[in-house]
Amino acid sequence: MTPGGLVRENLRLARFGRSEIAGSLGDLGTFLPLLVGMAAASNLDFASALFFAGVASVLTGLLFPVPMAVQPMKAIAAVALTEGLSAEQIVAAGATVGAVMLLLGLSGWIVAIERLIPRSVVRGIQLGLGVALALKGLEFVQATGVLLAPDSYVTGAVALAIVVVMASSRRMPAALVLFGAGLVLAVWSDREVLGSLSFGLWVPALAPPGIDAFRDSFVPAALPQLPLTTLNSVVALCALSLHLFPERPIGVRRVATSVGVMNLVGMWIGAMPLCHGAGGLAAQHRFGARTNGAILFIGAAKVVLALAFGASLMALCEGFPRSVLGVMLAGAGYTLACAARDQRGWGLLPMFATAIAIVATGNSALALVVGLIVALPTRRSETANARDASRGGRPSSSDR
Repeated sequence: MTPGGLVRENLRLARFGRSEIAGSLGDLGTFLPLLVGMAAASNLDFASALFFAGVASVLTGLLFPVPMAVQPMKAIAAVALTEGLSAEQIVAAGATVGAVMLLLGLSGWIVAIERLIPRSVVRGIQLGLGVALALKGLEFVQATGVLLAPDSYVTGAVALAIVVVMASSRRMPAALVLFGAGLVLAVWSDREVLGSLSFGLWVPALAPPGIDAFRDSFVPAALPQLPLTTLNSVVALCALSLHLFPERPIGVRRVATSVGVMNLVGMWIGAMPLCHGAGGLAAQHRFGARTNGAILFIGAAKVVLALAFGASLMALCEGFPRSVLGVMLAGAGYTLACAARDQRGWGLLPMFATAIAIVATGNSALALVVGLIVALPTRRSETANARDASRGGRPSSSDR
């Protein structure tokens, strides 16, 4: 299919109802804290990051038929927040990872990587990351440190109750309620937030990183991100997409190429390192997204907000209750972990070993090694099962 035909087909599939809009907000629990954190701690250009995340989301919605999120690269963000990387180094690290992913996607080597990793280990990665996301969400709530306030334990408990009670509602999806309530609480907590918003046309400026930034960020930030992007943003994402949308398989080559292109383009305006990710897809599916319409909506909204308000939006994002974001993040983790329910028999052992390693160490590369070692005795039978399923007509997540 030609690129034009692909875009027309994906636009035909897109829906823009309340569930899609609600689902588009599902990944804010990851997106907002990392964006605001890097902007505050490392002087990352907030407006550029928001603008290009929106552009990348719109392009993703046009080129892929599923609600595939565009989110910050978590390992780079974590290093930036804990070790004090500069904005230039953050952008350079993302571009380095993007160049590697583009090579893997265009060469087809990413397909070989996908085939080498047993399904049980992929499910373990999803289970471990899901549990880690849920725990991180609980940390957000716990970090409020107060029982009763606009951002508190009680706020988190009420938000969780809303998610549980409205889990199956399509008339008023939980994510819309939580997002609206979060904005009200942010303004209630600080009346000056609205006054800080300034309307005016913002225009992105060229701000590519220098050679020194690439050199200084390679070991501390780019290297830890590479296995996470390869496993979670490509391999696990495609596996989860196949689980949730078996009629609309997406290929690892296209996804890897997408990650590469958006980071190599985004670096020219100092944009935040971006990837796709199983957690983002799980979050948006959890809160109602079923088509690429959700991504087109949230992408367009980010572009418009960045162009209209620029960096003045940061104050409102900073005031958004962490307890509400935490509940949204925990919900995403639950959905991601649920993908592991299809494992049976001997596949449970490598799955749990991989998941425990991720939760215990936070290192996806180490967890992969642990899972592969534990899976060795069952590798032959799992390969045979996968071959039988393929003969039975199940679509593959690889581009052939």
